[in-house]
Amino acid sequence: MQSSTPSRPIAVPPFALVLGAVVSVQFGQAFGKQLFAVVGPLGVAGLRLSLAALLLLVLRRPRIPADWRSRGLIIAFGAAIATMNVVYLALAHLPVAVASTLQLLGPLSVALLGSRRPRDVLWAALAAAGVFLFCGPVSAPLPVIGVGLALVSAAGMGCYLLVSHRVGAISSDGSPLALAVACAAVLVLPFGIAESGTALLSPAVLLAGLGIAVLSAVVPYSLELAALRRIPPRVVGVLQSLEPATGALAGLLLLAELLSPVQLVALGCVTAASIGAVLTRDR
Repeated sequence: MQSSTPSRPIAVPPFALVLGAVVSVQFGQAFGKQLFAVVGPLGVAGLRLSLAALLLLVLRRPRIPADWRSRGLIIAFGAAIATMNVVYLALAHLPVAVASTLQLLGPLSVALLGSRRPRDVLWAALAAAGVFLFCGPVSAPLPVIGVGLALVSAAGMGCYLLVSHRVGAISSDGSPLALAVACAAVLVLPFGIAESGTALLSPAVLLAGLGIAVLSAVVPYSLELAALRRIPPRVVGVLQSLEPATGALAGLLLLAELLSPVQLVALGCVTAASIGAVLTRDR
């Protein structure tokens, strides 16, 4: 009698995991923008974080760390996530692709931070050229408030990357992430309630918010966490540089947002600068 060996599950390539996260977060943001007319940007951000935190807490069942250093890192991580969600305020004034491109300046700045190599000056100049094309006289003027909010979100994304490395040392099971998202929800939800009130409790809004939370938070965070266990963070950074292009596609398909040729060139400049900075960065 022959013994049958159990079939091993098919491993999803880590590159596919990151690309799935990129597509998920950008289409989740585009869906969230569709909800602005009902609950507003702060309402969407608060709903997204609150429902994502609830799902992650149920899935991970984390324990609060005993030491204050770990607690402080998790709170800082949550504050960075909350700041990243300022992008929803920027989306009220900017197309999805433009907001995503400006947000990418945060990780790009982290990649270039402290470097003195001539080639990194080239990447910085290329990114600056992209921003100039977006905001300069050669393109249709962008709302200053939208650009400012997107840059605040970019700063949050840069801090997210800096803190995530330290937070990952606390635990590898995703528990710190669940706690950090819960902290971010505590910070953002009061502003969402102040803006939208009881509209957040509408069954239709809650269902839509759940979908946005899954698409733009739970799925991408989980996929990135799984990918980072198998490939270096610098490779993940290269793939994440595709977010502006994916945001352009999501904005076109879901919101009928068209970019001008100059804006497309600007998007390409910032994306190329990010890819170049990550690929040439010292290990």
